[in-house]
Amino acid sequence: MFNIAITQQEYLTYILKDLTTNSRLEIVPEKGGIVTKWSLQGQDILYLDVERFKNPNLSVRGGIPVLFPICGNLPDNIFYYDDRQYSLKQHGFARDLPWKVLGQSTDKSAKIILSLKSNSETLAVYPFEFELIFSYELQGNKLIINQSYENKSTVEIPLSFGFHPYFYCEDKNQLSLDFPAQEYQSKTGDKIHAFDGKLDYNVPEIDIAFTKLAGQTASFSDRKRNLKIDLNYSDDFSTLVFWTVKDKNYICVEPWSSPRNSINTGKQLKYLKPQEIGHAIFTIEIESLSLTF
Repeated sequence: MFNIAITQQEYLTYILKDLTTNSRLEIVPEKGGIVTKWSLQGQDILYLDVERFKNPNLSVRGGIPVLFPICGNLPDNIFYYDDRQYSLKQHGFARDLPWKVLGQSTDKSAKIILSLKSNSETLAVYPFEFELIFSYELQGNKLIINQSYENKSTVEIPLSFGFHPYFYCEDKNQLSLDFPAQEYQSKTGDKIHAFDGKLDYNVPEIDIAFTKLAGQTASFSDRKRNLKIDLNYSDDFSTLVFWTVKDKNYICVEPWSSPRNSINTGKQLKYLKPQEIGHAIFTIEIESLSLTF
């Protein structure tokens, strides 16, 4: 049985539930269409810095922020197009703007459909008309995010898209990573390192990118919490970023359609022709080692 409720917290929040498996998901459309919380049989799957979330002047650290029309940051926050400069801040603007609720259903899952359209604010920094339509579907131990990206401009548009999920993790030394890659590069891209599934969590920060993916599934196991989490993504996503900070109870495993600064370099960048609609899918599945579904 599925249920959707609406409650007024810091923001109007939609609560999606799968009552059979005791799975609960919270989404805040007006603050970037963000998933803020997900719990399964009482265990928190996601991390959320509540105080930062309440402060409109700070970026959110937690949940599943949406990245569009860029992933990562640009040198000096500058995007060059048609002999002009535009200012695009890190990860773009989709995670900060209000999304519109287009519909919801509880037939075969708890599902909500959200939309973000270009406006005068977005056109000032990204001179293209677009519409994004995302459906968030909760079904048992699985969250499915179907995405459509429509070019409503009269010219071809460049874009990058992705997600920035913060997974709750109390002890990173109890993690086991299974990523479809044998190497990763540093944030600046100037160093390549071999990857054997192990990382040093004693350093102040880890910010690395896997740009040569051999498959569409990345997994990690948290032995302390007896959880295994699978991330499945369509082949639209070419890059997987891993980010964490020492002494913080989260890790971020982020599927990106293209690497940092690709909107300027063109590396693995996506394009949409006028009126073209691109589709992508991202699924998170909890394969708990102890819970039953």
